[in-house]
Amino acid sequence: MEFRGKVWKTEGRPKWVIEAPSLCVITQGHTKKEALAMLKDAMELLIFSYFDCKTKIAVIEHKQGIVGVTCSDRKILLSLALIKQREESGLSVRQVSRRLGSESPNAYGRYERGRVNISLEKFDELLQAVNPNLSGVMLSFGL
Repeated sequence: MEFRGKVWKTEGRPKWVIEAPSLCVITQGHTKKEALAMLKDAMELLIFSYFDCKTKIAVIEHKQGIVGVTCSDRKILLSLALIKQREESGLSVRQVSRRLGSESPNAYGRYERGRVNISLEKFDELLQAVNPNLSGVMLSFGL
């Protein structure tokens, strides 16, 4: 499982920009290799700061400027996407819980803490609750 992003060359400095919109991460480098390494570092730092754990992150370069971000712990990666999209929307955990029809923020909070295995269908439902402005299913999520 991976979240998709894109990498492209710019005219200015730095020369390469890389973005993983599902995870709300954008970074840059003077070379494509450096930009890919910066994305990996950014993801490791995010996961450590939110979950206080280390996990193996891989950034995979596909064709035509597409990149994939994957993680050795699927629950953590899905949880991070939910957190980042909720923060991007400016919603609290309580507000998302209400959107899901629950008065208990703890029920939804378990998903963000990575305590529950999330099916792809459930992830899509949670994602729509945290960021209703998303177009399409699961952002740029790829398998």
